[in-house]
Amino acid sequence: MTSLLDLHALLLSQFPTAIENTVLAVGELTLTVNASHLNDLCLRLRDDPAFAFHQCVDVCGVDYLTYGQTEWETTGATATGFDRAVEPLSLTANLTTPRFAVVYHLLSLKHNQRLRLKVFLADAECLQIDSLMNVWPSVNWFEREAFDLYGILFVGHPDLRRILTDYGFIGHPFRKDFPLSGHLEVRYDAASSRVVYEPVSIKPRVLVPKVIRNNP
Repeated sequence: MTSLLDLHALLLSQFPTAIENTVLAVGELTLTVNASHLNDLCLRLRDDPAFAFHQCVDVCGVDYLTYGQTEWETTGATATGFDRAVEPLSLTANLTTPRFAVVYHLLSLKHNQRLRLKVFLADAECLQIDSLMNVWPSVNWFEREAFDLYGILFVGHPDLRRILTDYGFIGHPFRKDFPLSGHLEVRYDAASSRVVYEPVSIKPRVLVPKVIRNNP
């Protein structure tokens, strides 16, 4: 079995232009990969016996819009209580990286290794990345899920359509600026004998408990 440190060094030596950053923490290795090199890199990771990552076990999207922020600023916690609800924070973060990313989780049974690839999408208005179905056919539904929940377009996917939300659903529910209550609600209308869509009637509210408990 190849050690994680050996795998890290081998990847850096083999793919110096494709890898933009590496993080080795809590026994896991994450590579930030340039999107233009993704397909060639993954083919090599699958076919090269030194890597043998024959399985892609998960693909997911990430929205960093509010990364590192909370809805309410916390002043301090004690053994007997806590203070909350000082001032609401802005939900617009000062991002130093692109807002959206796609993350791939790879598995090598031969070397008993796992590897995480992260690819940032530079254009937040047109989220596109190459499909990896030509490398791992198992990513089919994973890519459809990321398309449905984040609006990420996987170029070359043969059947890219929603997989979890309803037909005619508006928006992408895992984006951080998507309202918790959604845009539409459905009900059965007895007069017309059909299900109808209406603007949501629930008013948005902050779900973080606003509690201030002072120590005696």
